[in-house]
Amino acid sequence: MVISMLKTNRLILREFESTQSDYQAIFSIMSDKEVNKYLPWFPIKSTDDAKEFYKKRMLSKYERKSGYFFAICMKEDNIPIGYITVGCETSHDFGYGLKKEHWNKGIVTEASEEVIKFLKLIGWKYITATHDIYNEASGKVMQKLGMEYKYSYEEQWQPKNITVTFRMYQLNLDGDRERVYKEYWNKHPVHFIEDI
Repeated sequence: MVISMLKTNRLILREFESTQSDYQAIFSIMSDKEVNKYLPWFPIKSTDDAKEFYKKRMLSKYERKSGYFFAICMKEDNIPIGYITVGCETSHDFGYGLKKEHWNKGIVTEASEEVIKFLKLIGWKYITATHDIYNEASGKVMQKLGMEYKYSYEEQWQPKNITVTFRMYQLNLDGDRERVYKEYWNKHPVHFIEDI
């Protein structure tokens, strides 16, 4: 699914490319244990792993038209410092990651707002996002984006094989105030609504 390059005041949002420069950037983002603590994969260990990650998770998403994997780049050098991913599956799951040295600068929020505008423009009706209850910073980004908390659920998370309590947020891009994506609720027997 080819995307046009998106731009904000500070950022370029583009597809990751099959280049040594992007493989090195992917390695830099995906190898940091702290950055990847709450993400659904283990930190990668080499640029060869980064190339494999690109092929399996990014390129395959582009080729299968199963969603988007945006590289977040600063305008001055166009080198990826993070990413935003969103899937075409019924959940329309929205996720993000960012190199640690760029945390707390509003970069993910700025990039996400632009991607959400793009998704709305092409007719998407909603997106969902989940975060581990201990990853409160991610929840704050979801709230800044106008996403609303809907419910929480426990999942035996793979491949890390740990029990995680997730909070599920949703943003209805078409203004429908009633729609709630219930698949996670229905799939996982331990589910509840928190007073947050």
